[in-house]
Amino acid sequence: MKYYIVDAFTTEPFGGNPAGVVLLDEGCDFPDDAFCVKTARELRYSETAFVKRLDERSFHIRYFTPTAEVGLCGHATIGSFTALRQSGRVGDGDHRLHTASGELCVTVHGGSVIMDMAAPAALAEITDETALAELYDVMGLDWAEQRPHGLSLLPRLVSTGLPDILLPVWSRGELARIEPDLPALTALSERYEAVGVHAFTLDGDDATCHVRDFAPLYGINEESATGTANGALAYYGLLNGFIAPGDDCSFVQGEKMGRPSVIRARIERSGDGYAVRVGGEGVVVAEGTLLAAPAGENT
Repeated sequence: MKYYIVDAFTTEPFGGNPAGVVLLDEGCDFPDDAFCVKTARELRYSETAFVKRLDERSFHIRYFTPTAEVGLCGHATIGSFTALRQSGRVGDGDHRLHTASGELCVTVHGGSVIMDMAAPAALAEITDETALAELYDVMGLDWAEQRPHGLSLLPRLVSTGLPDILLPVWSRGELARIEPDLPALTALSERYEAVGVHAFTLDGDDATCHVRDFAPLYGINEESATGTANGALAYYGLLNGFIAPGDDCSFVQGEKMGRPSVIRARIERSGDGYAVRVGGEGVVVAEGTLLAAPAGENT
């Protein structure tokens, strides 16, 4: 099996968010879950995608962190189609993608990859003062300091494939100051049944939002670019009036990690609801052959 290391949501090597991508040989099925988790652990990236071709224009992708499978991963999808394009397996156009979170359309155009998110869903707003104080305290912040600086937004669980807690803060300085208690955040994420916390601020005129993402429950202390969480943020912005249908949004992430990323998103009306698409560019920085084999197979 061929593997690739791809930096997603960037045009510069060693920027953006790196993902592992494993392209299954033609006619081969997915390895067992234990092998996929071990491969993700060996590659040491937040997610590794295993890609199986179904036909000329459709693929099945499964996503693994170093600890578990997740239903969808935006930056690993961008990475997968960047690798597929560079290796000559796909060209420009629309492609169907089967994931554990549903069927999606992925559009490849030049160096850009744009993907559907799952149908957006607002799951719960956090309004209880005790819960708000606990949440901000876990993130190393003080809830009582947010409102005096003009913050009118409240945290909310939103999903475009994976549920995240969207956490507003009043300034870029406050965003940079976040230092979560990782064990406490892991427990809190389990309790809220969320992947983690996606913190953001509207402070700054160079992007729609500046953001940081934390998911220690899945072995990711901090992530430099997160497609699904920024898709959720686009829907949160619509619900809270700072994003409108048809807006071209840009979310800057990874600055604190020294891996600046730009994630682009757009939300449109679709029937009685809305559809969210997220995308960006990617750069292949390494490729090779995976010599290890699943149990029962020869190398």
